[in-house]
Amino acid sequence: MYGIINVAIENYVLNNYGENTWENVKSRYGTDIDFLLTEQPYNEAVFYKLAALLAEETGITVDEALFNFGEHIMKTTREKYSGVMESRGSNLKEYLINLPNFHNRIMLIYPNLSPPEFGISNVEDNSICVHYMYKQKGIRSFVLGYLSGLIFIFKEKATAKWLKTIESGQPQEVFKISW
Repeated sequence: MYGIINVAIENYVLNNYGENTWENVKSRYGTDIDFLLTEQPYNEAVFYKLAALLAEETGITVDEALFNFGEHIMKTTREKYSGVMESRGSNLKEYLINLPNFHNRIMLIYPNLSPPEFGISNVEDNSICVHYMYKQKGIRSFVLGYLSGLIFIFKEKATAKWLKTIESGQPQEVFKISW
């Protein structure tokens, strides 16, 4: 994971809970992280620990924090990297169909990136299934937030829901987006 995620998390907390909450989360984190370095790779543990600390600090659940992080990361990406968003498609369906290839291209720019793997299935006129393969458990809420952020960005009247986990040697979450 690269620092853009941390920048988005910082922006989310500042905008929704204020500077005091953000300073408390950072101080409780216990390690100095420069959240302005978008080009620096970070371990995924940073992401989960920030979600847990925010949950403790504000009384929301860790799943709510992860969902909100996912949703806000898409908004931040659109604001700061609009070209990246536009290169993936002009609507939600195109974007989702192009999603599996995106991280492969980003790895050319960020060679230390260890990205998640996406897959697409059941492409229909009014729905699509997104498969998310990951190493870290507990990512479902983040991906739902990510998909919700995409729906918002593309101004679609759509819903995203979690369908199932497939046990096939590598953990995989399946989400259905319908419009």
